[in-house]
Amino acid sequence: MHRDATPRRYLMCPPAHFRVSYSINPWMDPAKPVDLQLAQTQWEDLRDRYRALGHTVELLDARPGLPDMVFAANGATVVDGRVLGARFAYAERAAEAEAHLEWFRGHGFTEVHEPSHINEGEGDFAVTAGWLLAGRGFRSSPLSHDEAQEFFGRPVIGLDLVDPRYYHLDTALCVLDGDEIMYYPDAFSPGSRAVLRRLFPDALIASSADAAALGLNAVSDGRHVLLPQAATGLFGPLRDRGFEPIGMDLGELLKGGGSVKCCTQELRPAV
Repeated sequence: MHRDATPRRYLMCPPAHFRVSYSINPWMDPAKPVDLQLAQTQWEDLRDRYRALGHTVELLDARPGLPDMVFAANGATVVDGRVLGARFAYAERAAEAEAHLEWFRGHGFTEVHEPSHINEGEGDFAVTAGWLLAGRGFRSSPLSHDEAQEFFGRPVIGLDLVDPRYYHLDTALCVLDGDEIMYYPDAFSPGSRAVLRRLFPDALIASSADAAALGLNAVSDGRHVLLPQAATGLFGPLRDRGFEPIGMDLGELLKGGGSVKCCTQELRPAV
């Protein structure tokens, strides 16, 4: 099967102040030291790879005191050029939301909505051709789903996350192309698994080992799939479907609970 890549526009934030000084997910252990220089190098490798593939990467300035800003996917959700801001569940990250809103307002985005309910951007919102998939259970409020549907005018499918290791939807599910996804069933409640089977009967199913390597925290341009290099079990099935998997080493950033997708917010243009 031949796949065509579509040029994308991404927003990323360098890990200039990255560290693990608190724990708000099971991946974070403040006792484990972070090599900031290595984290920067790994992040730059991801940024440069996007650009080499023909994508545009915009940069958001890191701010002191906000060590998780590198996980730019959490700061907003952009669909059809419209920006739904984030409202973070934990005080440690709360100020990131305004930093993102300031960036959008300063870069020509005119439809910007400050949310009333807790959502953590593309951490818990995944955009397919037909739906806006929306995670809940650990961070984002179910009330944010109606807010997103009203703002974007797209049908929202709520999905319940039940394993704390997969605290955001983007740790357990990845949109590959159109309405084609890959996901890890055990991260979801029985009812949500049934919904996913009904909507996506041909989805690529990840193993527990590949999910535990954060292999689903991946980014696809419709052909190339950038994902953690340790998720080796996903490479063959992706190739079988015509995709070109590209392994990335973001091991230092994994100490904060994120990988490729967490570092990458997609700026979807107006249609």
